[in-house]
Amino acid sequence: MKFKTMMLATAAMVAMPMLAQAETLRWARAGDALTLDPHAQNEGPTSALAHQIMETLVMRDHAGAMVPSLATEWGPSADNPNVWVFKLREGVTFHDGASFDSEDVKFSLDRAMTEDSDYKELLASVKEVRATDAYTIEIETNGPNPIMANNLTNMFIMDKDWAEANNATKVQDYEGGEDTFAAKNANGTGPYKLVSREPDVKTVLAINENYWGKDEFPLQVTEIIYTPIQNAATRVAALLSSEVDFIQDVPVQDLGRVDSTAGLDVRTAPQNRVIFFGMNQAAEDIANDDVDGVNPMSDVRVRKAMSMAIDRKAIMKVVMRGQSAPAGMIAPPFVNGWNEAMDSSSTTDIEGAKALMAEAGYADGFGITLNCPNDRYVNDEKICQAAVGMLAKIGVKVNLDAKPKAQHFPLLSNLETDFYMLGWGVPTYDSEYIFNFLAHSKGEKYGSWNATRFADADLDAKIEALAGETDLEKRNGMINEIWQVVQDQQLYIPIHHQVLNWGMKENVGTIVEPEDSPKFKYFEMN
Repeated sequence: MKFKTMMLATAAMVAMPMLAQAETLRWARAGDALTLDPHAQNEGPTSALAHQIMETLVMRDHAGAMVPSLATEWGPSADNPNVWVFKLREGVTFHDGASFDSEDVKFSLDRAMTEDSDYKELLASVKEVRATDAYTIEIETNGPNPIMANNLTNMFIMDKDWAEANNATKVQDYEGGEDTFAAKNANGTGPYKLVSREPDVKTVLAINENYWGKDEFPLQVTEIIYTPIQNAATRVAALLSSEVDFIQDVPVQDLGRVDSTAGLDVRTAPQNRVIFFGMNQAAEDIANDDVDGVNPMSDVRVRKAMSMAIDRKAIMKVVMRGQSAPAGMIAPPFVNGWNEAMDSSSTTDIEGAKALMAEAGYADGFGITLNCPNDRYVNDEKICQAAVGMLAKIGVKVNLDAKPKAQHFPLLSNLETDFYMLGWGVPTYDSEYIFNFLAHSKGEKYGSWNATRFADADLDAKIEALAGETDLEKRNGMINEIWQVVQDQQLYIPIHHQVLNWGMKENVGTIVEPEDSPKFKYFEMN
């Protein structure tokens, strides 16, 4: 097969002036964005759509490098190491013609720190956001934060006046089922304007003719028609029949078929994402098992046994057709703090797992429900099906409950699952992001995706201290110590690092973005 492998070393695409010729790109992937509210859901497809319409102060280009967006300069203040200063781009307008300035940034960052925001962990160290003049923002943190700018690459900026006029100042309570104006409408500064939105059916975007970057980016895609197609066979058929031009998730079983079709390409690259299972390990008893009065997964021996039962190489070979890399930690190799020894630590040992189960008092096993999405990750439901058979070998009888991501993720947020699949990308490229969301105890500012219920006050303090440690060697040592606890306690069961397979017409010019978040202003239509 002639897959085009696009690694991070590939140079960013060369910018060129916008062409007058109109080019429609028909885009499909397995699942839709969950909402248009830019702070309500920290979820890949949701952010991918938002990036076309809205912008951040800094962003990552298709090669993964941080580049200017609504901010042109940034860095720690020379006068106060606790303050980051961002100089904003002048002359930018929102899609409705309103001017962009520092008040919009302050409003957006303050909004993203509120209770219902799914991004508050990224701003947990922030003490105050100040608009010191029309085009300068200061972010003061509780102690120096060496990676403040990294935390802003998915922090979208809203128009303050638009939000106030449309009763959208409050972040949508997505988990609570709230529907708001901002969930269905958008007014950004990005390269594309929202034309129409039918959730789970079709979203249409049109070129922003007044975009500030019209002379800096190709902008050859002038219309985007986005159609979520959950069924894998239907999605591939749409590409093969030219109903769509670009799909993000080519099923692994169809890679050869797509790539061998005249006029089509498959382009592949490692993704900045790990797939894993989480377990409710804190409750004394759980509802979704068949053991009364106890929680089997509260015993670390059971958690380790369950991990030892998973044959990651078999999943890679049979389920993923080679399109994955077995994982031993929930950090991708892209991320600061990734450790090769830890990542190769997961081994399959059925007899050893059975011994641990017996030692923990579960020689006969137990029954448990596994909650799994069926439209979010590559072969997500099939991975869960494979795990069912593997866990059965040590007596863990799994009832699989697979749902669309729109129903799956609230189970985690609302703590209504005891055993679940999750995938995690790391847009900051730093372990602190993982710890803030997944290892810190669930609370007001941290742990919003920690459905394991794990809580350790000492570990929480170590995680929070990362945001203020500027001695990078010392900080990396702290990161390693935290990872050791995560590994020793088997907080999660890592499965694999996901591989991206983008399928497209061969005239579509792009490299594969490690965040799986295509930014169409970079695309060229040859």
